[in-house]
Amino acid sequence: MKNFKRVVMVALAAVLLTSWSVPCSAEDGAFKNIFENAFYGGLAGTLVGGALLAFTKRPGDHLDYLSVGAASGVLAGAAYGLVKSSRAFAEIDNGKVRLAMPTIIPEFQEANARGASSVMFKAELIRGKF
Repeated sequence: MKNFKRVVMVALAAVLLTSWSVPCSAEDGAFKNIFENAFYGGLAGTLVGGALLAFTKRPGDHLDYLSVGAASGVLAGAAYGLVKSSRAFAEIDNGKVRLAMPTIIPEFQEANARGASSVMFKAELIRGKF
């Protein structure tokens, strides 16, 4: 009788877990874009690492170029995705106004006459689509 109850409970749990679905709506937004850019950056980085293997004397000894290229590509792709999906303080989209924490983006400026480089930080205040 004890095994029968256990089998019934497991079967009931399996039926409930597979049949009940909670509707959810996810915005097709920033996370998807960042993930896609990181994924494609990883693929491109792996290809670049593989291409660099052609210039070594013993390619089998330098297979770490693939992993370094992939990791660099993922980081670069994620950074690109973050910058591309930056948010403004106020976004106007078809007459609707959304407020959000703005994304702060660093900008590097070239050396001036004195040879000093500078870093500037920018944040968008207003962005709109009309």
